[in-house]
Amino acid sequence: MDVVTHVSSFLSKADLGVRMEGGDVSLMAKMVEKGWLGKKSGQGFYTYGKGKKDKKTISPEVQAYIKEFTTRDLNLSEQEMQDRIIGRFINEAAKCLEDEIIENPVVGDIGLVFDSLPWGTFPSFGPNWSRKLREYD
Repeated sequence: MDVVTHVSSFLSKADLGVRMEGGDVSLMAKMVEKGWLGKKSGQGFYTYGKGKKDKKTISPEVQAYIKEFTTRDLNLSEQEMQDRIIGRFINEAAKCLEDEIIENPVVGDIGLVFDSLPWGTFPSFGPNWSRKLREYD
């Protein structure tokens, strides 16, 4: 959580236009202040069990905290929420192709695989984002 907060804060101040807008970075910054660092502290958006096989559960404490930031309930399904989040990744990947930051979609796939996305988080996305790019086009 602390790393994501740092990167989000940096990107929100970068001159990258509206594509880095849309979230309240202070939500995560306050979570870091509270010591909710994710897996490393056992508490983040989820509460993590002590053992590897213990299931993570959505933290009721964080659910209550996040309500302070909610302006309206969009009644989105889990799939719709995932699609919105992944949509930002896909749009950024398309921009990287457009700006010739990456040579082709395969280079983007390799970058994602060796970078930071935990594939279990969004099982419908994973490698081959270029295929998803065509689906969302």
